[in-house]
Amino acid sequence: MLSDDYVVVSYDHRGTGVSVSSADAITFDNLVADALAVLDAHGVDQCVLAAESAGAQTALAVAARYPERVTHLVIVDGMYSRGVAVDDDPFLQGLRSNYRATIERFVQLCVPEPDSEHIKEWGRKLLARASPEAAIALRIVGAETNVAGDIARVSQPTLVLHGALDKIVPLDRASELVKALSKAELAILDDAGHVPTLTRPIEVANVIRSFLRSAA
Repeated sequence: MLSDDYVVVSYDHRGTGVSVSSADAITFDNLVADALAVLDAHGVDQCVLAAESAGAQTALAVAARYPERVTHLVIVDGMYSRGVAVDDDPFLQGLRSNYRATIERFVQLCVPEPDSEHIKEWGRKLLARASPEAAIALRIVGAETNVAGDIARVSQPTLVLHGALDKIVPLDRASELVKALSKAELAILDDAGHVPTLTRPIEVANVIRSFLRSAA
């Protein structure tokens, strides 16, 4: 939808989608470096950096550490951490003990919208591309990484877009992020869950367009 107005470049985190990686190569520094490598490979000096779910941590770090590369930031249902121990993480324990059932539960929670079985099926196929070892490594990195310092240094105009029905990342986490950022605004999609880019793509694109026009 956004490609009607902008040049859009997207990529998969290492270890997800079609980006194959060994588990030991999945580190936060590598995730940040990957984002810069994608920009460099496409000759992009500056961009509007958008991220959804766990990609939020990487995007926040890139915007904070390389502000000359990012003009605006868009965070959709962002999953981010201030650094927590993983020993008692029920999701991590589920991935380790019953990977398939835990992924199925995750898919169901991600998409609470009615008439969305086709999106859930697509999500299952997408997640099935990651090895259990890579998924576990990404979860550990996401939980243990503390991005509070990066959040405090983000200076770009930021749109925080969040589904009101998100059962993965509660809406209050989005509100907390907006308060912690210096130039942020919150947009709430009333009937959306954790992946509105899939369930409400036109509305998401329109909100982003409006934000970029107003923040120009």
